[in-house]
Amino acid sequence: MQQLLGEFECKMDAKGRMRLPSGLIAQLGEEKDQEFVINRGFEKCLMLYPIKVWERISSEVNQLNQYVRKNREFVRYFYRGAQQLEMDSADRILVNKRLLEWAGIDKEVILSAYNDRIELWAKERYDLL
Repeated sequence: MQQLLGEFECKMDAKGRMRLPSGLIAQLGEEKDQEFVINRGFEKCLMLYPIKVWERISSEVNQLNQYVRKNREFVRYFYRGAQQLEMDSADRILVNKRLLEWAGIDKEVILSAYNDRIELWAKERYDLL
């Protein structure tokens, strides 16, 4: 997969659905028909990973020594709220309401794509960065 890049303004509907922008879909290439995993970011944002990227990262996380308390706490935080998503025929994803509430995302969303992942930010929070 090529490197993802760009900022995209999107709208979240009342059901928690958001259409992925065509410019971002084009960057996903053959990944576009595959699944994603979304979870909490390290800041008050959500992280959207193509499934292959998620598998690589979660494999690294699973290598942490579970007998170390800080590692267990990190693993819990990392996986908390994680869910698999698929784009529907209209290129939309459905995001869990609980995750949206945690990130403070209501209607206006900024997608910030970099490297191999995509951050979802509430527009008003992103504008303060």
